[in-house]
Amino acid sequence: MSGACACGGLAAEMPGASAPAADARPDIALHLPTIHCAACIATAERTLTDVPGVISARVNMGLKRALIVTDGSVAADALCARLEAAGLPAQPLDLARLGKPGDAEMRALLMRLGIAGFAMMNVMLLSVAVWSGAADATRSLFQLLSAAISVPAIAYSARPFFAGAVRSLRAGRLSMDVPIALAIALATLMSLAEALWGAGHAWFEAALSLTFFLLAGRALDLATRRAARSAAAELAALDVGTATRLGSDGPETVPSAALRVGDRVRVLPGQRLPADGRIVEGETDLDRSALTGETAPVAAAPGDDVAAGETNLTGALVVEVTSAGQDTRLARLTALVAVAESARSRYTSLADRAGGVYAPLVHILAAVAFVAWWWIAGDAWHALAIAIAVLIITCPCALGLAVPAVSVAASGRLFRRGLLLTSSTALERLAEVDTVVFDKTGTLTTGTPRIADAPDGPELAIARALAEGSGHPAAGALVRHARAAGVEAATVSDRREVPGRGVEGTWRGQTVRLGRAAWTGGEDDGRSAMWLRIGTETPLRFGLEETLRPGAAEAVAALRAAGCDVALLSGDGRLAVEDVAARTGIAEAEAGLAPEDKLARLEALAAEGRRVLMVGDGLNDTAALSAAHAAIAPGSGLDAARSAADAVLMAEDLSVVAEAVTIARRARTRMRQNLWLAAAYNAIAIPVALVGAATPLIAALAMSTSSVTVSLNAMRLGR
Repeated sequence: MSGACACGGLAAEMPGASAPAADARPDIALHLPTIHCAACIATAERTLTDVPGVISARVNMGLKRALIVTDGSVAADALCARLEAAGLPAQPLDLARLGKPGDAEMRALLMRLGIAGFAMMNVMLLSVAVWSGAADATRSLFQLLSAAISVPAIAYSARPFFAGAVRSLRAGRLSMDVPIALAIALATLMSLAEALWGAGHAWFEAALSLTFFLLAGRALDLATRRAARSAAAELAALDVGTATRLGSDGPETVPSAALRVGDRVRVLPGQRLPADGRIVEGETDLDRSALTGETAPVAAAPGDDVAAGETNLTGALVVEVTSAGQDTRLARLTALVAVAESARSRYTSLADRAGGVYAPLVHILAAVAFVAWWWIAGDAWHALAIAIAVLIITCPCALGLAVPAVSVAASGRLFRRGLLLTSSTALERLAEVDTVVFDKTGTLTTGTPRIADAPDGPELAIARALAEGSGHPAAGALVRHARAAGVEAATVSDRREVPGRGVEGTWRGQTVRLGRAAWTGGEDDGRSAMWLRIGTETPLRFGLEETLRPGAAEAVAALRAAGCDVALLSGDGRLAVEDVAARTGIAEAEAGLAPEDKLARLEALAAEGRRVLMVGDGLNDTAALSAAHAAIAPGSGLDAARSAADAVLMAEDLSVVAEAVTIARRARTRMRQNLWLAAAYNAIAIPVALVGAATPLIAALAMSTSSVTVSLNAMRLGR
């Protein structure tokens, strides 16, 4: 996607809009396949924002993506070149085709992990004989066999670390890959020299163990984020590709992007509107749930405004275009989601924060050990062995596994309860939540209406007969209610549906109508209802209410018990929202909110220092889901909402939302325990290595022990 896009108008109108850059729509997207830590994010964002013409740049590590807002004078290729010079390869990315990390990345990583593990086990078997006392020719043979296995295995499996270290050094910075690559390379080269010419010990198994456990950490990390997808792409997919434009020469099919203000388009039942506009001909019912969250179809007639993304349900329309292309509400909402989605990468995981100061310390310790021992013993070879032991024993295997291992254990437990985590930092952010905001329709409720109160006898039979002639959700609820009550449909003739109003027919010579209050003569009290009028009699009311999702009230109660404030923000009518709030025990509820209103509410809460969990399922919720500190979407929701969320609720029971917060808090405790275990290990192991009491092999075994320890501690969470 190229060229500047105008979505600033919408954002500028929103309360809480801050910097202009945050309100602009990203016009360049780049794929950064090698980023994997906080230092990478900082380097990429600093490099991009230093380019003249770049207004802002945000990097999402989980999606390996950078979204850049420019003044239109910068090309994607130029930005890629600057990132390449900084040691971060990048490729242009089409915003319309944003997707999840591919399976190819995982396959390649697992292949490297498998080769490293296979080689490590075989070399360890050969090392048993060497360390058991084999000498002379036997010792040399086993060391050469170990070299033949290890060197190609390390060259292939450790390539990501070597490549990352080279890129970092070329850019003049230190990343975690530098000490890792240095330890692997020195251990391998020194062991190879020993195998070929020396009489000392070789430590191929140490280099292989280091490679294997670090790859395992990266595989676990990738596994927690590989389901992440782009909500912006899902939103863009809702845009109608073509439209039927009415011209002087008759109707013609044109790309919806070619529509201009003043054009007239025909929209048939079942079609989605291609642009924002005003109805000039026809009456219908519109499904506006995509943009407003209101599931009940809305009657529309000439003079009413309509928006791109809304679905025409019953009658043919002619619409005069008032906004098209990138100026439609749908396009601006897509831009809001893209910007909010990128902002999420500002969150830094516990491991990244701990690792930020780790790499320089490792190099300093190894250098000090080498110089000190060379000066003390006068043996450069021995000093190098100690320096290698320091590098290996301090390599961040435990640190790398501390968070991913907990994430996998907690993710597995939540998955068994029906909640699928799709973000690598979801648990950490869920643990910090102190406020939970629910949408109503499709989240707290199932989105399917039911009859709350209805007359019995022949009136219900007549209503059922009329309802069977309509595809309206409320009509379906009435049919199900009558069927459950054992009431058969009456004989109604001349039945026909009147778009936007209801259904009418003839029963025993009288005209009967079922539909909206204004059409049937009923008294509209603001509550959801259908009305039945038989001839000239007083209309009868069929009250409607939404069915609560199982566990909704329990989830609210559990969240309150966990110390979280709970609120309800909905695009539905006031009475319907108040009813659901009362039934679920939510004290704070707001109705009639547009997507930008919900986003503004969340931004206001964030400005107060609140950590908000948003739970919603509609297109109108995606901007809020992306902007929230953490987000959950029901699996029954739109793809865009699921993609914007950190977790997808696959089960019907909503009580797992409260359980997710509880488990996330326990997971955070385990993560911190693991980081402290890693720190305690280093506090003990580093002095041992510095005084020369640990060979590279002992260092590798100690490092492996620390990795196993944090993994076992993480597994406790899965029980």
